[in-house]
Amino acid sequence: MDSLQLGSYSFSSRLILGTGKFSSTRSMLEAVRSSGTQLVTVALRRFNRNQAEDDLFGPLSEIGGITLMPNTSGAATAKEAILAAHISRELSGSPFVKVEIHPNPHHLMPDPIETYEACKILAAEGFLVMPYIPADPVLAKRLEDVGCASVMPLGSAIGSGQGLSTAAMLSIIIRESGIPVIVDAGLRSPSEACAAMEMGCEAVLVNSAVAVARDPAAMAGAFARAVEAGRQASRAGIMPKSGTAVATSPLTSFLGTAP
Repeated sequence: MDSLQLGSYSFSSRLILGTGKFSSTRSMLEAVRSSGTQLVTVALRRFNRNQAEDDLFGPLSEIGGITLMPNTSGAATAKEAILAAHISRELSGSPFVKVEIHPNPHHLMPDPIETYEACKILAAEGFLVMPYIPADPVLAKRLEDVGCASVMPLGSAIGSGQGLSTAAMLSIIIRESGIPVIVDAGLRSPSEACAAMEMGCEAVLVNSAVAVARDPAAMAGAFARAVEAGRQASRAGIMPKSGTAVATSPLTSFLGTAP
């Protein structure tokens, strides 16, 4: 079985879904079900069991086959991210944590230094650490060395819909990585998710493209099929590019034998 392996956890779906920006909890839950995802990321601030309208933990926990991956969105430093990770694990019981540290709200770029420091500590403490990072091959390798379960480089800025603008760097990260590479952020369409998988990514994480769609559930299903197609194409072996035309059925060889 071609499964996504993260630590001791195995997933048949390679689409990870975010839960922000949806117009309602109902819309989010419909998208989660339609996507077939088995790994869903939720911000700590949405673990509010005492306030139903601002709680996603309860509704998501009722969907069978879902593993929660709390994220540290909103943290500006390693210290804040570590605290959020500890609280999230206590509330959810999940060993996963998506480390997000972006101190500047104007561009939301991940802080590589604070991210590395947080991941080093959290991995040593037994978390399955999934860091959101810039598309930096050196940082990706350093995070692998300290025990992260995966690296999650951005395709482009969060919520920008600019697709795989970092494709050249992503290719290097994929080639050099010994842990799963998961594209996180910036994907706008299912075709871009398919392209990421064709490049050799192990999975993709999508949020805004699904949440702001006219029909989030239908879009989630489209992303699921695109991810599967991209994975199958990557494993099948995509034909190399050629600088010149190459005939599929050469016709000249038999002409010289004509009477």
